[in-house]
Amino acid sequence: MNAFQVFSLFSLCFLAANAQLIVPGRCPNPAVQEKFDAARYLGTWYEIQRVSTTFQKGQCSTATYSLKSPGVVGVLNRELLDDGTISEIIGTAKPSPTEPAKLSVSFFEDSPPAPYWVLSTDYDNYALVYSCTDLGVLHSHFTWILSRQPTLPEETLEELHSTLTSIGVNVEKLLTTNQDADYCSVMRK
Repeated sequence: MNAFQVFSLFSLCFLAANAQLIVPGRCPNPAVQEKFDAARYLGTWYEIQRVSTTFQKGQCSTATYSLKSPGVVGVLNRELLDDGTISEIIGTAKPSPTEPAKLSVSFFEDSPPAPYWVLSTDYDNYALVYSCTDLGVLHSHFTWILSRQPTLPEETLEELHSTLTSIGVNVEKLLTTNQDADYCSVMRK
């Protein structure tokens, strides 16, 4: 094996160990929410389900979006860790000028922005978010099912699962986030 092949193999092993879900093929290009209205999307969302991630380990997860400046959305992600502490990360999101439901999210100044695509939302009850990064002949994707309330009706979950399945996401791999009121009470004060 030459040095490039060794580096490539090492890189793929590293990504497999640290990435969320690595799948063969390139990222799909699913349809996103038409006529996305970022102003209606602002506010707090409760995470209902997600793909396992290395950067998200807690429960009671919420995402709060606020208008930071024209064309820039403030992002505050919070979760309750197993040791009882609250973990927070602050970032920004910028909608694409041509497809506003395709946002670019950054949490660190030196890191490239990550895709945050709102596939579907009714703004008042649910949001289905997808992110995908091409890794050559593979891709890594994330997905989050969000709700304005700590629960979501089963029928809505089934509809969102159907959308995810249609773009190649294995919904059997989704983790359900604990949003139990007693367990999460420290987050809701």
